[in-house]
Amino acid sequence: MDNTGKEKEAIQLMADADKKVKTSGSFLGGMFGGPHKVEEACEMYCRAANMFKMAKNWTAAGNAFCQAARIHMQLQNKHDSATSFIDAGNAYKKADPNEAIKCLSAAVDIYTDMGRFTIAAKHHITIAEIYESELVDIEKVERCFLSHSPRSCLRPSPTMSSSANKCLLKVGAYAAQLEQYAKAIEIYEQVGSSTMDNPLLKYSAKEYFFKASLCHFIVDELNAKLAVEKYEEMFPAFSDSRECKLLKKLLDAHEEQNSEAFTEAIKEFDSISRLDQWQTTMLLRIKKTIQGDEGDLK
Repeated sequence: MDNTGKEKEAIQLMADADKKVKTSGSFLGGMFGGPHKVEEACEMYCRAANMFKMAKNWTAAGNAFCQAARIHMQLQNKHDSATSFIDAGNAYKKADPNEAIKCLSAAVDIYTDMGRFTIAAKHHITIAEIYESELVDIEKVERCFLSHSPRSCLRPSPTMSSSANKCLLKVGAYAAQLEQYAKAIEIYEQVGSSTMDNPLLKYSAKEYFFKASLCHFIVDELNAKLAVEKYEEMFPAFSDSRECKLLKKLLDAHEEQNSEAFTEAIKEFDSISRLDQWQTTMLLRIKKTIQGDEGDLK
């Protein structure tokens, strides 16, 4: 059967499911298997949604999954309802980012109510990534994490899950992009402190202290020097890292207002360990504070 045939069959399934839902609510329907009819309708909506997916009609697929999610909730099947909202969100992502966010947010609310904070955090990340890549709205990305993330996501600990850790680090990255450096520093220091004693995560601590130092550097050179000294004392392995050595070279170059030395230190580091877009942006902001600088890293 071609896609057109699949789509027609899905439309008919939706109509049949709608009819079952309506008759289940009538007096006679209630007497003769009302709940059973609703369950059958739910299954039909899911089948229709998958047919719409095969036909690449993402909006119709999202709508069908939403119908299934609402019925699951009506039947008190919270887990199935959340799953269907996730399926709806994934379908809508290909056609309507705003509807995708609504569905994913509905799933997050259900998971949070069930106490499933780790999986809720995972889907918060998906919502934030839609704001970032599809809607290009960094402020909403940050607000999304801060206003909806479960408390466990915003209080780092050595046992924090990788999803919660990623959630918190995203907040730090976006805060710095929005020039909210104090917030970013607090987050990077917290995550660095919580990971430096963890055998599996301690190698990432140098990255978080490096990022916190860059945020300090943008605000004030002296603050950055004091911060680097503090991180070396807290985490001795940081002293031997390439990131710490780069920071010291940059601090010397900045103190001397030597734009060429500043750029050369970055090029040397980048030739071995590639700088990402966030790090490059922060370094450019620092470099612009050197008098007479043209504001690039070339």
